[in-house]
Amino acid sequence: MTLGAVREIAAAAVIVLAIAGCSEGTGAFEQTEAAAEVIAEYDYTIPVGAGLALDAGTPLEILPDNFNARVGQTIQITNNDDRGHLVGPWFVGAGETTRQTFKTPGEFIGQCTVHPSGQIIVTVSA
Repeated sequence: MTLGAVREIAAAAVIVLAIAGCSEGTGAFEQTEAAAEVIAEYDYTIPVGAGLALDAGTPLEILPDNFNARVGQTIQITNNDDRGHLVGPWFVGAGETTRQTFKTPGEFIGQCTVHPSGQIIVTVSA
């Protein structure tokens, strides 16, 4: 399978999970790209070799399995690994950084490839 095909599958999975996982409908967990100058209240880094560690059966706990934030706060996830990772509503490609500012309250339960539980629960409160 090509890298492009893997990315397409992952992107489709994120969309399906986002639609299915929102407990209060698709608008309950809205996020928008944060401006570059916004300081992230939550900053996580996926290290180089994370994918290889996962392949070897090493459990990674890079983010918490339950993540609580407030409307207006920003999360930043930097992926220094050579493969993309799914972190709840975000697919963070290899060498990419995702920054999101939470706009509305809600809850999302989704897959997380960098946590031993395999999932993450993101709760955003007003």
